[in-house]
Amino acid sequence: MSDPIQHIVVLMLENNSFDRMLGCMNSIFPALDGPKPPNESPFTNPDYPDLTHLFAQLPQAASSVPIDPAHDLDDVLRQIHQGDCTGFVTDFAQHSPQAPESERYQIMDYFQLGDLPVLHTLAKDSLICDHWFSSVPGPTWPNRFFVHSGTSLGHVEMPEGIFHPAFHLYDQPTVYQRLSEKNISWRIYYGDVPQSLVMTKQLEFPSGYRRMENFAADVQGAANDFPQYVFIEPCYFGAGQNDQHPPTDVAHGEALIADVYNALRGNEELWTSTLFVLLYDEHGGFFDHVPPPATVAPDDNTKQFAFTELGVRVPALLISPWVDPGVFSTVLDHTSLLKYLTDKWGLGRLGNRVPQANTFASAISRSSARPDCVKSVNRPAVQPNQMDYPVNAHQVALAGFTQHLEVNQTKSADQVVAGHSRAMASGPAAQSQAVSERIEQFFAAQKRTQAARPR
Repeated sequence: MSDPIQHIVVLMLENNSFDRMLGCMNSIFPALDGPKPPNESPFTNPDYPDLTHLFAQLPQAASSVPIDPAHDLDDVLRQIHQGDCTGFVTDFAQHSPQAPESERYQIMDYFQLGDLPVLHTLAKDSLICDHWFSSVPGPTWPNRFFVHSGTSLGHVEMPEGIFHPAFHLYDQPTVYQRLSEKNISWRIYYGDVPQSLVMTKQLEFPSGYRRMENFAADVQGAANDFPQYVFIEPCYFGAGQNDQHPPTDVAHGEALIADVYNALRGNEELWTSTLFVLLYDEHGGFFDHVPPPATVAPDDNTKQFAFTELGVRVPALLISPWVDPGVFSTVLDHTSLLKYLTDKWGLGRLGNRVPQANTFASAISRSSARPDCVKSVNRPAVQPNQMDYPVNAHQVALAGFTQHLEVNQTKSADQVVAGHSRAMASGPAAQSQAVSERIEQFFAAQKRTQAARPR
């Protein structure tokens, strides 16, 4: 049977492990590899420095945690602790020695069935990939580079600003370049700052970007007018931050998931030709009990890390009328998405890992579209985020990138640094406004440049 999928929509959220978000689904699907059942002893992690004090994995996750757990490369390697996954609490305790026991439990805890009504409703009605791993045992940027290009060019760290040594040139080919070569239509919808724009090849495609506020209207049109591949980036900053990155309330991300699903489901013509892939970039320091498996390096950039081990397991759902509910346990990572796209549309090569990655193509096996998919999910009511928490490493890195864009436009480096420092010192609200303005100024400048070119 030929693949009936004509549109792929990918929403990638932030920093949550599979056990934490979807582990409870083993009460619905017993084959799912999740936390221990109530009649068995739970998974545990020792405290630090008292290694005899154990923290158990319990179904009492909080919707918001005040401390952002560490998840850089060295942290993740300690967390998975040579493959036994017993270093999560120890690593957290070393970074936050004054954190109360309640916060250390949050590293281990998972959401009960129904605590995340949007995610869990869709999980019951879709295919859960319970062995989808992040591509790198490290933070956000490297893993997001993998979902867009199949490599991070050997980089495993988060930049801390434009003038920090960790801010590199990310000039690898992207899947969007490959799609354009095949005349496959694509678009990236973004909430405030599109992290994908950090890859320099993306600067050539400003028309491929559109604010997320336009998504619902765009979905209402004819299916043939909707892009064949869509990637959605959430809001990473401010009162509307909905990426589910701690310490923000996960309810904001639930609302975003509901908005995307309900919009797609509301257009029957588009829905019956769409695969909605819901993903998370990496685990954010939260416990998962499944050790990451081996893999192959995407290229020869292996001085910082060998890239022969995947990162921690993350939540992943395949949502479509062409997919039956259940569990798909093939080992996947973010390059599996690129493998599916490459095989489907005959795209050019994207590194060495994509060709050998497993794909989920076999899961799209129905002879006809399901008529019984959930008609809509209830969108939770959310209040604006409180703006009294410190900026996270991802936000700092994105702010530095927008600072770079501003330097490249009209202002001197001294002016930009001074303005950036004022925004940083004024708190998250001012920073959110500053980075959004820089992005809009960049896209406006690109449109003016394109309009001025001779035709």
